[in-house]
Amino acid sequence: MKNILTFIMLFLLTGNTIYSQNISDKKGFALLELYTSEGCSSCPPADDLMGKIQNEYKDSNVYVLAYHVDYWDKQGWKDIFSNADFTKRQYDYAEFMKKSPIYTPQVIINGKADYIGSQETSVRNGIKSAVSKTVLANINLETTQKDTNLLVNYTVEGTSKNSRLFIAVVQKSAKSNVKRGENAHRVLSHYQIVRQLQSVDLNKTKKGTASVHLPKNFNKQDFEIIGFIQDMNSGAILGVKRA
Repeated sequence: MKNILTFIMLFLLTGNTIYSQNISDKKGFALLELYTSEGCSSCPPADDLMGKIQNEYKDSNVYVLAYHVDYWDKQGWKDIFSNADFTKRQYDYAEFMKKSPIYTPQVIINGKADYIGSQETSVRNGIKSAVSKTVLANINLETTQKDTNLLVNYTVEGTSKNSRLFIAVVQKSAKSNVKRGENAHRVLSHYQIVRQLQSVDLNKTKKGTASVHLPKNFNKQDFEIIGFIQDMNSGAILGVKRA
């Protein structure tokens, strides 16, 4: 009885700390891919949730990537981070998961399950489920900056026959003053913004060097590099690593 009471007291005092530690102790991982837009009034709560999760698990096996899509750009405000390639990636997931139509804010975890990005309980349950699975592929990444490019030396193990390595250049945070559209007159906070996404075909070699173009404002403090392996037959994420 004493042990039970002690655990209850620790849980009440630490809040999510016990939950976070349990997630970190798991051998699996959770890659959260958020599809969002400054032109969508439902997206800011999802952006904030991703920032909260990123801060909570920044040194663990939970990773966040935020892709700003471009199909909201025609609704009165052009998202400064939007990219047509990210819209295409979201459509690819719709094909993988046999789900339509696409929407924002959508969070896809490990390429297998999607959630409304602002629904915290569902997203956290998705994270818990994902990290309980076994890691199928391992990645090792080493980076060197050369002028406006980043040279990424990679070694991968355990990939499927039709898999690719994706290298994401991620801006950790930013704020935007939105003047028009559904979020007019609001200052929005963004987290883990994917600024560049480059893929490498792994069918021929599991080891090599990729050159990634860097944004003009790139610096080591405000950006990070995340690499992940994706099975292009199913969309499943097989492994992920920070450089």
